[in-house]
Amino acid sequence: METFWWIFTLLLMLIGLAGTVLPLIPGTALILTAAVLHRITLGPEQSVGWVTLAALTVLMLLSQALELLSGSLGAKYFGATRWGAIGGILGGIIGIFFGLVGLIVGPLVGVLVGELLGGQQILPATRSTWGTLVGTTAGMLGKVLIALLMIGWFVVALLV
Repeated sequence: METFWWIFTLLLMLIGLAGTVLPLIPGTALILTAAVLHRITLGPEQSVGWVTLAALTVLMLLSQALELLSGSLGAKYFGATRWGAIGGILGGIIGIFFGLVGLIVGPLVGVLVGELLGGQQILPATRSTWGTLVGTTAGMLGKVLIALLMIGWFVVALLV
């Protein structure tokens, strides 16, 4: 049974790593869940300690904050207005219904349409849209790095 829990933990962590770039999969939350399940199922003697679980929790919360803020900070840095922010949110919600492409394209189209409806000319509206893309991409890369750090921390804590 111990082998099953090891395989299950590693599989859940790999799915979590994939979830940092795939929408609708809670990446770092799955990695934390895998670590907690590992601790519960195998016990403290064969798993990580509370300090590691606390650190993984902080990293998971950091990745969630990064995900929430990255796109809007990028858009704001590139001059987005409130109209662009509202458009980006609505575009993201609508994009959910169109799969992976919709989740990526939806917020971008939403920012562009929002900026145009808010009275911006095409060039500033396009600049805001570019900022959303840059911010979202940077956030995604940050989430991947945090996920790799979480998995690495877990493995090192098991070996020490």
